[in-house]
Amino acid sequence: MVLAVWLVSFTYTWITWMPDASATSAIKRHHPQCLASMKQTCLRGTRMRKDDSTKVWPLKREQLLHIEDHDFSTRPGFGGSPVPVGIDVQVESIDSISEVNMDFTMTFYLRHYWKDERLAFPSTTNKSMTFDHRLIQKIWVPDIFFVHSKRSFIHDTTVENIMLRVHPDGNVLFSLRITVSAMCLMDFSRFPLDTQNCSLELESYAYNEEDLMLYWKHGNKSLNTEEHISLSQFFIEEFSASSGLAFYSSTGWYYRLFINFVLRRHIFFFVLQTYFPAMLMVMLSWVSFWIDRRAVPARVSLGITTVLTMSTIVTGVSASMPQVSYVKAVDVYMWVSSLFVFLSVIEYAAVNYLTTVEEWKQLSRRGKVSGMYSMDAVQAMAFDGCYHDSETDVDQTSFSLHSEEDSMRAKFTGSPCTDLSRIKRKPTGGNVGRIILENNHAIDTYSRIVFPIVYIIFNLFYWGLYV
Repeated sequence: MVLAVWLVSFTYTWITWMPDASATSAIKRHHPQCLASMKQTCLRGTRMRKDDSTKVWPLKREQLLHIEDHDFSTRPGFGGSPVPVGIDVQVESIDSISEVNMDFTMTFYLRHYWKDERLAFPSTTNKSMTFDHRLIQKIWVPDIFFVHSKRSFIHDTTVENIMLRVHPDGNVLFSLRITVSAMCLMDFSRFPLDTQNCSLELESYAYNEEDLMLYWKHGNKSLNTEEHISLSQFFIEEFSASSGLAFYSSTGWYYRLFINFVLRRHIFFFVLQTYFPAMLMVMLSWVSFWIDRRAVPARVSLGITTVLTMSTIVTGVSASMPQVSYVKAVDVYMWVSSLFVFLSVIEYAAVNYLTTVEEWKQLSRRGKVSGMYSMDAVQAMAFDGCYHDSETDVDQTSFSLHSEEDSMRAKFTGSPCTDLSRIKRKPTGGNVGRIILENNHAIDTYSRIVFPIVYIIFNLFYWGLYV
């Protein structure tokens, strides 16, 4: 019975497997070229996959960094000590300084250094791998922002200017090129002889001192500048790096880094455009002290012209400056210069008034009782508005105070000086200059000396104080 069962099983197995073996041997026997072609196809596909490494290489790199195996939404070493992040800056240019807006614009390279062991990878050559901006979205990077910034952007020509370099031990270098416009608290009390201290401040936005520690990577050498940096109105005296802590009542203490630079203003532009014209206007106002006190149109027009010119200069300076509530150095100089110009006009008003009062007193003493009086040259000039020297023969009867008819006729004709039938004049020859000097008022004489001396003393005090 057992033997019969064994024979049946053997027979069934023989019938099942023998046709497949026969077919296989037949294929090998009749079609050897088919097997060869299949092997060649497999080898060619493998070679193509090896040669076309550009398609699979990024995937291999991401797999090498184990990006998919870690949660990069948290910082390195979460729950432990704060992650140290080193910073260094390469300043490319300072694009502009605006006094009106009280800000500056700077372009620089910002580099971050930290270690993330989650990005460590095995390497026999110990060479780093460099990536562009596309990998930044997949890993953790420091969230640095600029305190008091108004505008900022990352350059994106021709692609985003971002570089990420990962070393086998997990050390990371993250570099980007940024332009920032930030606020600078300027003090214009000494403008334009001022020196401004500005700073750009860097800080982590989300991570306080318990999670992230910012520091300058190479100390004071972490801040580098281009040698060709220059500004039209300022001279850059100093660049320096410093650090500190900032406190926020709701979130705590944060590490903060400072990029400090000192700007000293070039004074030559303002000397040519502001100070020198103001000096000329002040000195031009002194010319009226040397003009005869009876030349009313000349002295008045000169005084008004200098006053209006000083007002134009002051307005032009104020238009290019912020509306601050304190006095600037340029305001002191402009308003003192305007005061000198104004005082020169007031000086002539005083001279003219005192001269008129003095002459009318003389006229009253000499001719009020008799109605007919004698005049010297100065009194005749005061009366008719024309110059007479001391040797001029004046017809006394022509100046009768009781002749209203003559007065009205002279008023309508407007030229009493040219009526030769009334006044007989002799040529003065070379005595005009001597007579004019003798006829000057004492106030004019003192003003020629006092005004320049006081203005020179003011300039010495001003430039000594502010420079």
